[in-house]
Amino acid sequence: MANITAAEVNKLRQQTGAGMMDCKNALVEADGDYEKAIDYLRKKGQKLASNRADRDANEGIVLAKTSADNKKAFVIMLNCETDFVAKNQDFINFADNIMAVAIEKSPKSLEELKTLEINGRSIDDTTTDLIGKIGEKLQLAHYEFVENEFASAYNHHGNRLATIVSFNKNVAGIDEMGREVAKQIAAMNPVAVDKDSVDPKTIEKEIEIGKDLARQEGKAEEMVEKIALGKLNKFFKENTLLSQEFIKDNKITVGQYLANADKDLTATAFKRLMLGA
Repeated sequence: MANITAAEVNKLRQQTGAGMMDCKNALVEADGDYEKAIDYLRKKGQKLASNRADRDANEGIVLAKTSADNKKAFVIMLNCETDFVAKNQDFINFADNIMAVAIEKSPKSLEELKTLEINGRSIDDTTTDLIGKIGEKLQLAHYEFVENEFASAYNHHGNRLATIVSFNKNVAGIDEMGREVAKQIAAMNPVAVDKDSVDPKTIEKEIEIGKDLARQEGKAEEMVEKIALGKLNKFFKENTLLSQEFIKDNKITVGQYLANADKDLTATAFKRLMLGA
């Protein structure tokens, strides 16, 4: 059996990020061979990931950032099992590293992001490695991005909620306006930018709900459709971003807030991620 020194254990720890005892055990199992020790640690992560696959991972971190030119914004959700791990610095650093890769490479999907590398290992494999180190189920659960002439990002306190939003123009004051609109999205949770971008299935559902309510109220059948459409218009006003009352000044809508800066300025897309939602 090889004589495993503290220096060798520390070297493996620096290389893999695993705990001291895990590194010592890996080197003992590998008879001092570094490559075999690394494989041992990775297999440990794979085994633990498999064992914990059915566990709930509803805690974690939600992180949003923009590219240097502010034309793109990205948001990710990295999940874990407990709030304790969500505050672990290794976990937070991993989320930051994932975001850095997303900004650099601009992947088009979550699956593409998972294949990109951090220090020569795919994000998917690195997640498994970190499971072996931390001992909980970890999952890169969501990734979204928006892109246009300007994009903004907002991280709510505690990193449990984040939003991103894009705009069709880059105008004076857009930094502040973008942040305010991103905060609006966080607070009011709109379903779409405007009524034209609402999912047809959502519209159909709201019309049916309106009809049912009208019938329950005893309205005449010939009035049911008209009443349902009226309720649908109220739904659009309350649940689409540009038609919502602006939370900092409820005398105007979000659309009017933007138009006050530039008549052609509008939001074009947004994404909102929240733990547990």
